[in-house]
Amino acid sequence: MTVGALLLFYAACVGTLGSRVLGRASWTARAPLLAIVIYLAAGWSVVAALGLAGLTLAVHATALGGGLSHLIGACVLRLRATYATPGGATVAGLGLTLAGAVLARTAVTATTHLRATGRQASRHAQTARLVGVPEPALGAVLVEHAQPAAYCVAGRHPTVVLTTGAVQALDPAQLAAVLAHERAHLAGRHHRLLAMARIGRQVLPFLPLLRDADAQVARLVEMHADDAAKRASGPGPLATALVALATTASPAPALAAAATDTVQRIHRLLNPAQPLGHARRRLLRATAAALALTPVLLALAPAVLALALGRVPAA
Repeated sequence: MTVGALLLFYAACVGTLGSRVLGRASWTARAPLLAIVIYLAAGWSVVAALGLAGLTLAVHATALGGGLSHLIGACVLRLRATYATPGGATVAGLGLTLAGAVLARTAVTATTHLRATGRQASRHAQTARLVGVPEPALGAVLVEHAQPAAYCVAGRHPTVVLTTGAVQALDPAQLAAVLAHERAHLAGRHHRLLAMARIGRQVLPFLPLLRDADAQVARLVEMHADDAAKRASGPGPLATALVALATTASPAPALAAAATDTVQRIHRLLNPAQPLGHARRRLLRATAAALALTPVLLALAPAVLALALGRVPAA
């Protein structure tokens, strides 16, 4: 099996089975940030594997052609041999097309998404400051609106937005818990994690892992912010605040305190599970690192072997 085929096999397996394995895992709610890292590492390793598969398919007939081989010497000849792929120039052309398509789609999607969300966040924060009143004591912008809502807008000017309806609906402890939740979103740069998940979904929407990672990361960042707010104010105030806000929708596509899986989050706050042990956390961190590194290691393994041997293979 060629390196390119092995990378394609890895991408297919992780891209299809990874969603099922992670979706059934019960530990993700106990360590939401670690689960986010694994989702993103797995998803982007699939993107990397597809791009590297194209490059490895093209090595034999393109970049390491004859003139360059004479210049560099026997190690390069072995590289060409170890990356050899049946099909010659045709397969090499397909490989370059695959690698170029993955790279171009990723670059265009990321640029488009980041520009659009950046402009949207900037406009929303500016509008909130124009129509609202800054409340230094709360660390938020207060907007006159009867609907209870609290959310944050990330970007160049991170802003926590609070409606007068929320101030009236929540007692001081609940309000403090909600504000701590929103500040945790901003401090944790959760908008960047969400962007990575959404860009991955747009790059490869046909793979279950990339499709599901978007919704799963959105769910997990809410849990991660809940944990930060719980440490600051205890679980009770945040849980009751979520109940008060549960029937309202976020007035903007921003990170919101009551936007995702409210019932599950309330149950999690009031009935906390045992935290993951240190050994299991280390194992999961190693899993995330392995997922991130596997495509690169697979792609480079033949090159490392060829350079280590450093001689022309026998005819």
